[in-house]
Amino acid sequence: MKTTTKMIVGAAALVLFSSAVAGVTTYSLMDKQQVSESFTDIFTPNPQAKLASLSADVAAAQPVDLTRAAEISVHAVVHIKSTQNGREQIVQTPGDIFDFFFGDGYGQRRIRTQPKVGIGSGVIISKDGYIVTNNHVIKDADEIEVTLNDNRKYKGRLIGTDPDTDLALIKIEGDDLPTIAIGDSDALKVGEWVLAVGNPFNLTSTVTAGIVSAKARTLGVYNGGIESFIQTDAAINEGNSGGALVNARGELVGINSVLTSPTGTYTGYGFAIPTSIMVKVVADIKQYGSVQRAVLGIKGGDVNNEELEDKDLGTVEGVYVGEVLEGGAAAEADIQPEDVITAIDGKKVKNMAELQEIMAKHRPGDKVKVTLLRDKKEMKLDVQLRNTQGNTKVVKHAGMDILGAAFRELPADLKKQLRLSYGLEVTGVSSGKMAEAGIRKGFIILRVNGQPMRKVEDLENALREANQSPDQVLFMSGVFPSGKRGNYAVDLSQSE
Repeated sequence: MKTTTKMIVGAAALVLFSSAVAGVTTYSLMDKQQVSESFTDIFTPNPQAKLASLSADVAAAQPVDLTRAAEISVHAVVHIKSTQNGREQIVQTPGDIFDFFFGDGYGQRRIRTQPKVGIGSGVIISKDGYIVTNNHVIKDADEIEVTLNDNRKYKGRLIGTDPDTDLALIKIEGDDLPTIAIGDSDALKVGEWVLAVGNPFNLTSTVTAGIVSAKARTLGVYNGGIESFIQTDAAINEGNSGGALVNARGELVGINSVLTSPTGTYTGYGFAIPTSIMVKVVADIKQYGSVQRAVLGIKGGDVNNEELEDKDLGTVEGVYVGEVLEGGAAAEADIQPEDVITAIDGKKVKNMAELQEIMAKHRPGDKVKVTLLRDKKEMKLDVQLRNTQGNTKVVKHAGMDILGAAFRELPADLKKQLRLSYGLEVTGVSSGKMAEAGIRKGFIILRVNGQPMRKVEDLENALREANQSPDQVLFMSGVFPSGKRGNYAVDLSQSE
């Protein structure tokens, strides 16, 4: 019994001793781990990392006060009502029995469409009544009505538009009107607080708040136009288009323009045109009648495009030059295909949207320094920018009056007589480009620069595109009432 007891006691002592040794060893190991492998030892931070605030009591910091910014901006934002009057149209209708046997089985009837009314917002930028808004807010408007935040109403007059940036400038006759200070959209930072101010329902201005979610966004909504949007989660709904995006200091930093939504109402993000683009566009419209657009003369895309993922370009940011246009600024400066543009005048260029935004600030004739990579080696080239016509001249406004003629949609009787389904009839010719080209009253225009002419608006669009092209020519083809065909070249160029 004593022997057994001794064995049990001895075994217990041995277990206790072993446990104690193991415990000491484990503690020793754990102690060493705690000392040598802290979180920052395991996950090494960048020593350049900074804090948003140097204050130790960040939690006690007050939120941004936006009340003053809202107070000083709402009075400069207006409600815009655009009305397109009814139009007369010729429609095909089932004909009578005589049409069936002796005609084509169909008749024609002249109808008048109902007026179309659109709403939006605008921002007063001068005390004498100049207002910037979106082109799509007043497009095709016959009447423009502007209501201020204090319910005063004015008739608006269109000064000019720029479909490529979706901007328009209108004018009301007033004095000492409230305006808003213009801020620097380039200085905006992602995460910065902004206000979206609009007047969508003519109930005085409405304010929503959010932050800048991203910059230099491209959506592809302008069909090849200039896009470098400020993205924000401040609510922008239908009717807010043309309103103000305002920073916490109450400065205008953007013109609200686009919302992305499957329902047509706000569901997450809105997009605004930065003031860096806006100020240049509306200044050109007022001063010259049209935008003096500087272009580099290249075609290309973002370096991170999937089509370029197999190319080792030496950078993950920039604009890849796919093609250099003959006679353009880039060709003159020896920019070559497969170059990668990384900066303009020392400002970094991450993508095509940023390049477009920089170009939108310049006029033809301006000189810039382009930084690029060629075979992964950095180069800097001096480039004198040109316009879309390949020169540095001012592109003057060429409205319909430059043609010196009057037009109307081809009436039904002439359509039937000449077996035509569309056309524009020249109802009068005075001094102007049409007379210089030899076009006479009665000529029926069927095509201009290859495009069918069904409405006067089609001719206006063709004129605008030709005015921005290097050739500046309208090639018109059509017929006279006698059936004789005619082809004319209308030279739009203007002497200095």
